[in-house]
Amino acid sequence: MSFVPGPAERVPEPRPAVDWAAVRRVHLIGIGGSAMGNFAGMLAARGLEVRGSDATVFDPMRSVLARAAIPFAEGWAAANLDWGPDLVVIGNVVRRDNVEAAAVRARRLAYCSFPEGLGEWLLPGRIPVVIAGTHGKTTTTSLTAWLLTHAGLDPGVLVGGVPLNLGASFRLGGGRSFVIEGDEYDTAYYDKRPKFVHYRPHHGVLTSCEFDHADIYPDFAAVQRAFRLFASLFPADGLLVAWGEDPSVTAVLDACPGRVARYGFAGGMMGADGVPAALDLEVDLHGLGPRGAEFTLRRGSAGPLGGRDPLPWLPPGATWGPLLSPMPGRHNVLNAAAALVVARDLGAAADVVREGMAQFRGVKKRQEVRGEPRGVTVIDDYAHHPTAVKETVAAIRAFYPGRRLWALFEAESNTSRRRVFEDVYPAAFAVADRVVLCQPLWKEGDKLAAADTMDAARVCAAVTERGTPAWFIPAVDDIVTFVADAVVPGDVVLAMSGRDFQGLHAKLIRAIEARPVG
Repeated sequence: MSFVPGPAERVPEPRPAVDWAAVRRVHLIGIGGSAMGNFAGMLAARGLEVRGSDATVFDPMRSVLARAAIPFAEGWAAANLDWGPDLVVIGNVVRRDNVEAAAVRARRLAYCSFPEGLGEWLLPGRIPVVIAGTHGKTTTTSLTAWLLTHAGLDPGVLVGGVPLNLGASFRLGGGRSFVIEGDEYDTAYYDKRPKFVHYRPHHGVLTSCEFDHADIYPDFAAVQRAFRLFASLFPADGLLVAWGEDPSVTAVLDACPGRVARYGFAGGMMGADGVPAALDLEVDLHGLGPRGAEFTLRRGSAGPLGGRDPLPWLPPGATWGPLLSPMPGRHNVLNAAAALVVARDLGAAADVVREGMAQFRGVKKRQEVRGEPRGVTVIDDYAHHPTAVKETVAAIRAFYPGRRLWALFEAESNTSRRRVFEDVYPAAFAVADRVVLCQPLWKEGDKLAAADTMDAARVCAAVTERGTPAWFIPAVDDIVTFVADAVVPGDVVLAMSGRDFQGLHAKLIRAIEARPVG
C-alpha cells in the first residue's frame, strides 16, 4: 500500500500574511457556533471591533452576541464583508465554496482559522495546557480546568462541552494557564493540519490513540503520526502526561522533548506481549459503585524518559490518596488521574485538588442524567466510537448495579456511520440488557454511499446472537414509542449519540410521563 499523507503531513494553502498587531476590525464567518461566538465576545472585550455572519444564529449564542453588542448577519452574502474588516476568521464548518469564503479570497483579505486566532491572540504569555487523544478529551479538559479553578488559579478554558462546575465552554481567565481541548480534527478548509498544532502545548495529556475520523485520516498510521506530531510540540520544560498501558500511545512518546509521565492501572498489561507496562504513576482502583470510584495514586518504578524526573513533587514510592471521583467507569478513573497530575504540576495543592475532584459534577452530554420519569433513569452520552460505547455502557452498569440497562445508539459521526467498525460494535454492548439502534444519520449533501454505510440491522442481529436482545428500529420516534411502552420503574436508559439523537431524550421522558398510570 502506498503512503497516503494524513493531516500531520499536509501543508496549509498559501494566503495573505496576517499582521496580528495591526488588526482592529474582525469578521467571523460562522459566528453562530459556540466556540466562534464566545471567541467573538472575547475579541470584543479586548477592544477589537467585531462583526460576523452565519446561515442562522440560534440561542443561546444569539443572546450571547446581543449582550456583547456584536452585530451579525444571517444568511451568507459577499456584502457581509463590505464593512472592511482587517481580518476574517473562517470557522471549521465553512466550506471552500461558501460565498463569503470565496469573496475573502477574491478580495485578497487576510484570513485565519479559529484555532490559529486563539493561538495568536489569547495564548502568548500563558501556559497552554492541551488535552489530546481519541477518547476522554472533553472530560479530562473539563476536570483539569475545574481543579485549577477550585485551587484559585483562574485558568482560561476552551472545551468542546459544557463543564457543569464552570457553566461555560469558553472563558478567558486571569491566571497563567489556559486549558484547551486539543482536537485532532483538521483546522479549516484551507488548513488540514490537526487543530492542536496551533495551541503550543506546554503541559498536556495524551489519553489514547485509536483510529477515528475516517473522513480525513486514511488509516491508523496517519492517526498515530498526528499524535507523534502533538508530542513533538512540547518544550524542554513542559510536561506530557500519557496513558502508558497502550503501545499505540507509548510508541509516540520518544518524540516529546519535555518531561513525560506515563500513567495507568497498577499491573496494567495492554501490550501484546502481556508484560505489565512501565508506569511513572500507578492507579490502584479500590472500587466502583454508585458513589463513583475510589482509588490511590502511587509513584511507579519506571525510569524517566530522557533522564528527567517527570513528577518531582511526588517522590518514588510515595502514594497519594485515597481519592474519590464521582464519575462512573474505569476510563474516568484514568481521566481523573491525568487531570490530577497536571493540576498538581501547575502548583495546585494536593488537599485542594482532592477536594475539587470529589466536587466535580461532570460535563453535559457525558453520562448526564436528563430525567427520571416514573422511576426510569434517562441518561445522555456523547459516545460514538466503539471503545467509548463499550466503556460508557460498562460504567453505567457499574454505577447502577442490579438495574435493567437499555443501550440506545445513533451512528452519526463520519466514522461511526461507516462500515469500518461494523464488526466491532456488537461486543461494545455486551453488558447491556436491551439494545436498540436507529438508522445511521443521513446528512445534507451526504457523499457516503449506501454500500459504505454501517448496516445497523446486521449489528443488532450480531448483538442478539451474542445473548443480548437487540432491535433495529430505523425511526427515532418509533424507538421512543417502543422503549416508553417497555420500560418499568428502576430501568436505566442510556442513549448515546455525538449529536442530540434527534431529540430522543426529551421525547422519551415526555412519552414515559404520559403513560397511563396502573
